[in-house]
Amino acid sequence: MSVDFSHVLPPSWKTKINEWIQEDIPSFDYGGFVVGEDEKIAILYGKSEGVLAGRPFFDEIFRYFECRVEWSLEEGEKFQPIKEVAKVYGKARNILMGERLALNLIARCSGVATRARRLADLKEAHGYKGVIAGTRKTTPGFKLIEKYAMLVGGVDTHRMDLSSMIMLKDNHIWSQGSITRAVEKAKLVGGFSLKIEVECRSEEEADEAIEAGADIVMLDNFTPEGLKVAARSVKQRWAERGRSVLVEASGGITEETAVSYFCDDIDVLSLGVLTQSVPHIDYSLKIKRGS
Repeated sequence: MSVDFSHVLPPSWKTKINEWIQEDIPSFDYGGFVVGEDEKIAILYGKSEGVLAGRPFFDEIFRYFECRVEWSLEEGEKFQPIKEVAKVYGKARNILMGERLALNLIARCSGVATRARRLADLKEAHGYKGVIAGTRKTTPGFKLIEKYAMLVGGVDTHRMDLSSMIMLKDNHIWSQGSITRAVEKAKLVGGFSLKIEVECRSEEEADEAIEAGADIVMLDNFTPEGLKVAARSVKQRWAERGRSVLVEASGGITEETAVSYFCDDIDVLSLGVLTQSVPHIDYSLKIKRGS
């Protein structure tokens, strides 16, 4: 099934593109003066293996500069280098004004989507039924694009921001003195529509969180085997009391170690590496000679 994830983007995303253009060209465009306004064709090449992600943003940058983009690949499609990914039609000056911003954006977006796809492929290959998710460890000002890239790559975005779900971590708990007090206070403002998740360092903390009314317990920084034992124990204990709870695993999980955490009792694996230290996909944009 083909899915157009651009339809989930908020109206404000185009404002962000405009801000980045103003940041990149705050004054005179000296290079643009040199090349002039002859109509040209530029080729977008994919120079390293990856998953294409970021087409809506690339399109909007060049639309601003009155250029037209013609794509050879679909959003989310894998490619091998060197691949002709798209053509950009427009005035030479306009193409070059959008070039670097568009390349920076699509390189980052594709990098996140490529890592996400590899993790999604691992999940499918090993029959893991849970969710692989990102985190809020995103780049300030770039979160929307990184979260979008996760969707294109085939993983869950996790919460978008502090308003999306109530997650009580160690600092929240320590400031209140106990998990129970922190959850009770969260319930005063969260209402029925927001789930509450609590970071737990032991089965005892998980039990306290569930008893207090948490919907999700995050077992943080466990070893793979310790995590599987704890998740099974917590789920079985509370199932006997008629309560179901989601178990999330987080803390130090990488692309290389994710498989060792796969388990039917673990509902969510969240990985900060989906957005941290992600290699960018290498693209270049070259104006055709004689075009």
